[in-house]
Amino acid sequence: MTINILHLYPKEMNLYGDHGNILALKRRCEWRGIKTKIIHHEPGDDIPDDIDIIFGGGGQDSGQSKIEKDLQKIAPQLKDYVEHGTPALVICGLYQLFGNYFETSEGQRIEGSHILDIKTIGGPTRLIGNITINTPEFGEVVGYENHSGLTHLGEDIQSFGTVISGSGNNGEDMTEGVKYKNCIGTYLHGPILPKNPRVTDFLILKALENKTGKTQKLQPLNDRIEQRAHKVATTRPR
Repeated sequence: MTINILHLYPKEMNLYGDHGNILALKRRCEWRGIKTKIIHHEPGDDIPDDIDIIFGGGGQDSGQSKIEKDLQKIAPQLKDYVEHGTPALVICGLYQLFGNYFETSEGQRIEGSHILDIKTIGGPTRLIGNITINTPEFGEVVGYENHSGLTHLGEDIQSFGTVISGSGNNGEDMTEGVKYKNCIGTYLHGPILPKNPRVTDFLILKALENKTGKTQKLQPLNDRIEQRAHKVATTRPR
């Protein structure tokens, strides 16, 4: 069995070590004897019809502008995947563009894919530093945020977690990210997955269950190093 992982715009949207999330997915699959195939999507490429996990990272405003038209073109396919329960992780820039729109601090509006009911407005200052959140499904999750966008959630959409330390979506309402079906949108770089193996395993497990149509149980791994990295991250000042 092979898990097909779609990596959206790896050239333009790969700031702050986000590629490490792909490596975490790949390694935790391989350690369990599960094969993976990484499919890079750049503007103009087609979206395959056998995607098991979707991943997209962060990028500068200029990078978001470059992918805007292509993302709108493939948005119906991505939305169909998400609505049918395909696990996805989108971070920072692509988290914003999975929403309705991102309006930069200069007033430029970059249209989103309307997959998540969120909107983002560029703020006057950047929200930077280590961040710890509490999530209903994964407990404590740690990462590093670096964004000027202030994201606000629609009325009927659930946040990924509640901020314990840091700024989160907008520095005001204590929310961080979005959890919609099996799609996670977040500002947590770091990269997030190596320090939070429960999130990584959630993506893998849901991919396997969708592929087989059966309830699955992942082989346990020795997460001593990952747990140590997680603990160290919680002690770092902002």
